[in-house]
Amino acid sequence: MSDSEGDKEVIGPATPEHAPGIGLALGGGMARGFAHIGVLNVLQRHNIRPSIVTGTSIGAVVGASYLAGKLGEFEKWALSLNRMRILSYLDFRVRSAGMIGGKKLFRILEQNFKDMDIEDLPYPFIAIAADLVTGHEVWLRKGSLIEAMTASFALPGVFPPVERNHRFLVDGALVNPVPVAPAQAMGARMTIGVDLNADIIGKAAKPGQGYQTVAGFDLFNEADVPLEEQAKYTSTLTKRLFKRQEHSPSLFGVMVSALGIMQDRMTRSRLAGDPPDIHIKPQIGDIGLLEFEKAEELIARGEDAAVKVLPEIKDAMEVFLPPHE
Repeated sequence: MSDSEGDKEVIGPATPEHAPGIGLALGGGMARGFAHIGVLNVLQRHNIRPSIVTGTSIGAVVGASYLAGKLGEFEKWALSLNRMRILSYLDFRVRSAGMIGGKKLFRILEQNFKDMDIEDLPYPFIAIAADLVTGHEVWLRKGSLIEAMTASFALPGVFPPVERNHRFLVDGALVNPVPVAPAQAMGARMTIGVDLNADIIGKAAKPGQGYQTVAGFDLFNEADVPLEEQAKYTSTLTKRLFKRQEHSPSLFGVMVSALGIMQDRMTRSRLAGDPPDIHIKPQIGDIGLLEFEKAEELIARGEDAAVKVLPEIKDAMEVFLPPHE
């Protein structure tokens, strides 16, 4: 079932059937999304349990893992990542709608979420995607959980779009990087938004460097990946895409950096119109969007950000969720 609301399209039941409580909106940010794990770890330790979860891109993956009871497994996998393992997951394609086919990553999702539907989760969940043709914001609220996650993180040009209901869906960060409004629409009495794009200072170029390092690393840096190993996973074309010259970004780095700029501006605009009651802003701007091997540091910074706002969360809960109700 699909119904329209302005420039948004909702796939799933239109009326929430749950007791309203805390809505958690997890923003997009590629590798920086591992900070969400740290935020959720802190919330769980303090018995703060969201009853509605919405997520964009990597936020959808972390949010689904949390509701499915697999956050621990996801964290363990994230901590196991290194440069070589990341390369092994990248099935590069030339004649495709995306540079990366995504089949290897899809198999990882299948190992944990096979045959699981969004309706199987204990609380309402919404993954945000964008319609490639109309530009509409699409709220995925029923059906295959894996399909919803992959649609939400299908970064244009990198991963191919996901076809669903005769539409091609791509990364939800293009339209709603921190999906607070969907949580509010589901009836959340209080919203917590986790924004991965708020650290402007951290994103600034390093002294003496004329460009940002938001793309993170030189994927084929010989110091990290020996030449003989690079050959196993890459072609001449992909090396040209990812290899950068001294003092300048790679082609892929430019593309990812441009996405970061757009996402930053879109986040500010959307949060100005739909501000969360609690705004969690991990200080992670100095970590690149592709530095997946820095999971431990990202998780720790997510925990730090959540701990700082714990007093605000508890005060807000007393106002929005009084005990006698």
